[in-house]
Amino acid sequence: MSPTRTALLTVAAMLAFAANSLLCRIALRDAHIDAASFTAIRLASGALMLWLLVRLRGGRIGPHGNWPSAFALFAYAAAFSYAYLTLPAAAGALLLFGAVQATMIGYGLWRGERLDAVQWTGLALAGGGLVGLLLPGLSAPPAGGAALMIASGIAWGIYSLRGRDAGNATAVTAGNFVRALPFAAVLGLTMLARADFDAAGVAYAVASGALASGLGYAIWYSALPGLRATSAATVQLSVPVIAALGAAMFLAEPVTLRLALASAAVLGGIALVIARRARK
Repeated sequence: MSPTRTALLTVAAMLAFAANSLLCRIALRDAHIDAASFTAIRLASGALMLWLLVRLRGGRIGPHGNWPSAFALFAYAAAFSYAYLTLPAAAGALLLFGAVQATMIGYGLWRGERLDAVQWTGLALAGGGLVGLLLPGLSAPPAGGAALMIASGIAWGIYSLRGRDAGNATAVTAGNFVRALPFAAVLGLTMLARADFDAAGVAYAVASGALASGLGYAIWYSALPGLRATSAATVQLSVPVIAALGAAMFLAEPVTLRLALASAAVLGGIALVIARRARK
């Protein structure tokens, strides 16, 4: 794959990932749709898009995917939706990314990975950034929404760890999306009395599932062969930044000093850990 094609695919994937936060937030804030319905429609439309992509490539979902990974995927999507009932898009994207990376770094430590002084400094900087973001104050994100987004990030970190070396990543993701639908259906039935959606809300959920999730993941998997592992990890640092810029442009969310400093600390700290790992 040419470097230009890899770069274009990577940029498209990062934009799609950031768009998930914007689409979910605007749907729940400005349109009429409840979080359970948004989750179900997002997973269903994502499953359909991934199934179509797998079929167009001459493959089939078949035995790909598994139930534990599907539940982790559902837990990520459900907590993500409920978190954005109250969280601003930019703060949510930063909390999600920080929780995902913390989960994966923590797993590495549990498996015996050793961090040097620079990496511990980076980890402390990132942790301090998250603590600073969550400290009580006028610009602090709502505690309940923040807790849900951290849970969402942990679930996505678990899903990512389970999916490493999974083979046909698009087919595996499609299988997990399909398997996640019964969990979403149970949530929808449980919250049926609160169901509320209009055409705009459904459209945002479909866009989040089919385009930002299903197509976005497929594009990312296409870009990965042209990226080094470290580059793949580092480039994802751009997602919270893109989400913050998009939130300021399209949702009129202010970029507060607290958010800016927390983002610099979290993303800079994680970058130190990733860069040092590559040097080792």
